[in-house]
Amino acid sequence: MNYSMKSMTSEEFKKFARFVYDETGINMKDGKNTLLSNRIKKRLNALKIGGYTEYYNYLHGLRGGEKDAELDLFFDVVSTHETSFFRHENNFDAFSDVCLQEIAEAKSFERLRIWSAACSTGEEAYSIAMCLLEKKQLFKGWMLEVIATDISVPALETAKKGRYSGRRIEKVPPYFLNNYFYRDEENPDIYIVRDEVKKLVKFSRLNFFSDPFPIDIDIIFCRNVMIYFDNKHQERLVEGFSKIINNPGFLFLGHAETLTNIISEFKYRKIMESPVYVPGR
Repeated sequence: MNYSMKSMTSEEFKKFARFVYDETGINMKDGKNTLLSNRIKKRLNALKIGGYTEYYNYLHGLRGGEKDAELDLFFDVVSTHETSFFRHENNFDAFSDVCLQEIAEAKSFERLRIWSAACSTGEEAYSIAMCLLEKKQLFKGWMLEVIATDISVPALETAKKGRYSGRRIEKVPPYFLNNYFYRDEENPDIYIVRDEVKKLVKFSRLNFFSDPFPIDIDIIFCRNVMIYFDNKHQERLVEGFSKIINNPGFLFLGHAETLTNIISEFKYRKIMESPVYVPGR
């Protein structure tokens, strides 16, 4: 049977879109039928299931660990994992040259906690950690933590390995590539993140709308995530951020994202051409 030839009906799209929305807050708007069907088709092919309704019923018929495992794979295929090292360099310029300096000068308790809130396959979290190591003179004796979370378990497993090649490594500046990676002996096209970087990062699964947030956070990176949520879920997310971020603290969003239409305690601040939000309290 050729499973790749199955098409998703409008009713099937509505059922899956509602399920994705209820479970993750991701808003699959009308017109995303092809996108969603192509992504879910990967699970149909893997399981050799012949239709979308059959898979929907299969998904809802699972229990316990089997259901958790399949949901992890389902969320992985419906999520977007577009990321790269040092994506939007001006964000990292602001983070390294201004935000870290201000926090180092203001905090009396020597602990710095940074949350990469949708870390995908790890590039953002490791970029943050490398910047921290470059500024380690500011934080002598401090406890430094990068908390990296994502809803996709397969993406997190890739992140933990810290092995990158091809397009995923091509934008890493040569200085960082030489100092914070080493080449795989058996396959020199693969670059591996060094242990001094890895030990700063703790990866774990987190669903924004069903799991507790980490607490006592100084800086949050949540970039190119809110665009997938409707206004209600955006407000819930930002409200959650406001409860766990310290002051001084900094929230980095994607360049296409804004809090303009969201009621929140955050105030806009432009730092080195980078849009940043800070607690208003």
